[in-house]
Amino acid sequence: MDTVSLKMPAPLAADLAEMAQRKGVSKSALIRDALEAYLQANGAERAESALSQVADLAGILSGPEDLSVNKDYLRNFGR
Repeated sequence: MDTVSLKMPAPLAADLAEMAQRKGVSKSALIRDALEAYLQANGAERAESALSQVADLAGILSGPEDLSVNKDYLRNFGR
């Protein structure tokens, strides 16, 4: 995890400390959650894996289930 330091006005720091104590989390965790919510609300997109991008396509094709392991399917392949 990267480290970021920031300066904030004393009243904001006090509110942050109070909220973190009330929720039982660290100030860092509270700031991370707030920043993540802000970025999501403002259209920031997190990079996804290739699988997550095509997950809705998994299983839509039909064919032999053993295609990758059955050598009979490779007979005369490329001829």
